[in-house]
Amino acid sequence: MTRFASAFSKGPVLVTFITGGDGDTAANLDALVAGGADVIELGMPFTDPMADGPAIQAANLRSLAKGTTTADLFAIAADFRSRHPDTPLVLMGYANPMTIRGAEWFAAECAKAGFDGVICVDIPSEEDAELGPALRAAGVDLIRLATPTTDAARLPDVLSGASGFLYYVSVAGITGQQQAAQASIEDAVARLKAATDLPVAVGFGVRTPEQAAAIARVADGVVVGSALIDIIAEHGDAAAPHVEAFTRTLADAIHGAKEIAA
Repeated sequence: MTRFASAFSKGPVLVTFITGGDGDTAANLDALVAGGADVIELGMPFTDPMADGPAIQAANLRSLAKGTTTADLFAIAADFRSRHPDTPLVLMGYANPMTIRGAEWFAAECAKAGFDGVICVDIPSEEDAELGPALRAAGVDLIRLATPTTDAARLPDVLSGASGFLYYVSVAGITGQQQAAQASIEDAVARLKAATDLPVAVGFGVRTPEQAAAIARVADGVVVGSALIDIIAEHGDAAAPHVEAFTRTLADAIHGAKEIAA
């Protein structure tokens, strides 16, 4: 059983996101695990993160200003994997730094560092050949994004070659700025789950335990990023205890949603 399969088999999961190189990343990753995060996405800093709102844009700039490199990110991941052998870890980012040295090189480094999956925001399913075959050959899941504009005609293309889980971007916009209505999330998740056996995790705009619990009653996972990035922005290198405390409130809400739904 893969780490993803093991995590999602236990009920609705908390998926957390932080940007690599922003603050004390190692301490913050440990805090996420301690707080109850089931899956962790590590953001790859990039100069033009087009899908991200102001909070994550600023985190990218803070990380790049410190000189964070792709090699640093792989080192952070490898160290994390040595401390946490069972927690799924996803590398999330954009095509340029992922493909500039070649897809095969990137995929091999992801596997060596212990990443379970990759989310590439700006390589659509129609351009799968740019990265997908190399990742699959290296045993790394390619996690695809579905959005409110992914219609029935395009959904099979999105799902083709996808693995790990499906990330439903619940708003047609950037991260952290708005939240979709619960009814629209419920309708979308039902439609996606009718089309795939992959777990469906919902993100973009989720900032509170209450929001997370409501989504967890219908989805397999809930993704929270910008709210955690805000904590790191406020507390800097001393953010870890605050990250852990907030993560615990989210995890308790999401893990408790299964019992409430039952």
